[in-house]
Amino acid sequence: MNEIKQNWKKWLYWFTLGVLLICIYKILDNYENVLVAVNRFFGVISPFLIGIFISYLLYMPSRKFEELYGKVKVKFISRKARVLGVITVYLIIIVAISILCSVILPIVFENITDFISSIPHYMEEAIKTYNNLPQDSILKSQIVQDEIRNLQNIDIKQYLNVEVIFGYLVNAIGAIFSIVDIFIAVIVSVYILMDRRKILTFFKKLAGAIFKEKTYKNIDRYFNNSNEIFFKFIASQFLDAIVVGILVSIAMTIMGIKYAPLLGFFIGLFNMIPYVGAIIATAIAVIITFITGGLSQTIWMLIVVIILQQIDANIINPKIVGKSLKISPLLVLFAVTFGGAYFGILGMFLAVPVIAVIKIVLDDFINYRARTKVT
Repeated sequence: MNEIKQNWKKWLYWFTLGVLLICIYKILDNYENVLVAVNRFFGVISPFLIGIFISYLLYMPSRKFEELYGKVKVKFISRKARVLGVITVYLIIIVAISILCSVILPIVFENITDFISSIPHYMEEAIKTYNNLPQDSILKSQIVQDEIRNLQNIDIKQYLNVEVIFGYLVNAIGAIFSIVDIFIAVIVSVYILMDRRKILTFFKKLAGAIFKEKTYKNIDRYFNNSNEIFFKFIASQFLDAIVVGILVSIAMTIMGIKYAPLLGFFIGLFNMIPYVGAIIATAIAVIITFITGGLSQTIWMLIVVIILQQIDANIINPKIVGKSLKISPLLVLFAVTFGGAYFGILGMFLAVPVIAVIKIVLDDFINYRARTKVT
């Protein structure tokens, strides 16, 4: 009997291996068809994935509002705390998007349009200034002169046409999102937020059924810690970016710097990327200010921005973010560089909370190995 069982297991193993090898061969043999099928599959489920992501981002604020409504003594409000919490969060989002689209974005787009339209004029002024330099200047070398001639031969208007740029932008956004997909994603996110307790209970029971008790507890702990890190980081960085963007825009407007709202918006947006983002945004702001306002205004702008960034780094950001991540600046720089190299801007932004979670897992592993060696 035991011999039959062993032979059966052996034959089952080889049969499974053979089927797996055949499947791999067919996938490689029909790579293009498989790729089309995979793209179609993700195209179908993308609204649901977006809805899950939206509900994940809105989970914490909706839970906070639910707790607030639950403390109200009016029975109708306390009984409908979850529904009211979800409705409140979406109303806040609608108001924020309305303000963004009606007040902030038009000013930013106007600045972008004006700057793009003025680039040929700024280049002409820069070339005139260059031509007025002494003949023995280092900048008058043959290499620099050849590069300037190449720039003059390029039809800048062809590449910096505002209508063409915004046309590409609209087409790109339309390719990523559609009205139907957004509608489905919002509906999915609402249903998930409404039934989040049932969904979490189901996955906890599933994990408890699959894994041993000790493994399940570790998974539950890592899941809770990861959620806390992601929520704190995303919410705090977003709020910090808004504060920095507003402060920089006001300061630049007072100084009379051209495109102040655009530069403030840009610096605030890139400030969400730790360390590297502030450097990149400030460097671009310096170039634009130097082109539009000259050296003196650029120096003053740089001094004010550095002072504001130091205030943010030492006072505002620690108050908002706190010490929740508990990782060194060197590790942050490594994570941002690695994330940006492989996953672009989104990778630079999400690299910090991801590396924080990895650090927690590694610390636990090191402590566990240390305890087992001692015993």
